[in-house]
Amino acid sequence: MATYAIGDVQGCFESLQCLLEKIAFNPDLDTLWLVGDLINRGPDSLATLRYLYSIRHSVEFVLGNHDLHFLAVAFGTRKLGDNDTLNALLTAPDRQELIDWLIQGKLIHTNESLGFTMVHAGIPPIWSLHQAQAHAREVEAVLQSRYARDFFANMYSNQPNKWKNKLIGVERLRLITNYFTRMRFCTEDGMLELETKESSGSAPLGFSPWFSFPQRKTFNDKIIFGHWAALEGKTNTPNIYALDTGCVWGGSLTALRLEDEQLFSCFCEA
Repeated sequence: MATYAIGDVQGCFESLQCLLEKIAFNPDLDTLWLVGDLINRGPDSLATLRYLYSIRHSVEFVLGNHDLHFLAVAFGTRKLGDNDTLNALLTAPDRQELIDWLIQGKLIHTNESLGFTMVHAGIPPIWSLHQAQAHAREVEAVLQSRYARDFFANMYSNQPNKWKNKLIGVERLRLITNYFTRMRFCTEDGMLELETKESSGSAPLGFSPWFSFPQRKTFNDKIIFGHWAALEGKTNTPNIYALDTGCVWGGSLTALRLEDEQLFSCFCEA
């Protein structure tokens, strides 16, 4: 029995199958953790989601920004972009079944016995693990309620860009979502910069990678994340594991076996 955390699949179904074969994944014995962005931009989002749904008893996943984008389109609050590859999924006969499963996804997943926490983009330095879990539940509760469409209608904005406990309503939910699914660079007090997508060395003046602050409240927690392909899997930071190695961009798809922290990968076709 083993637990494997896998980076952003983004609809690269053949690469996922290659990686699962390499690790000899057995859904009756092993568990998959997926860091979000299960779908979009890759060639076969429908096959990817159908497969993961078929082994859902063996899957733990968090929602990424591309997964939320698909749900916003499905709920009618967002239009497809030119680079989206979601048409087959949106017109599939089992579309609703897959949507109903996907929207049950978390923003954070922790296994205390393994000692790992998984998010899509990160956890702001101002939040402890306990605080992050509590804030994630705020958004998850709305996603799984009759107010989900209202949430998606108000999800898209870069503001507010700094946490205050007194934030309420859609602004509070939006910022929590942006921290968990879009963050790369921020300040030590949690101010977000959401425009820059390059490597960690390209930080705008006054900003740094979210995981780089010595006083970060999750400094002693082991955190797995994806989202940031430009890192190429390297953070140079203890307890921080970057698993987006750019499969959809012609890089590789990476898995981390949590029990011994061994890495596995399959190279992907651009």
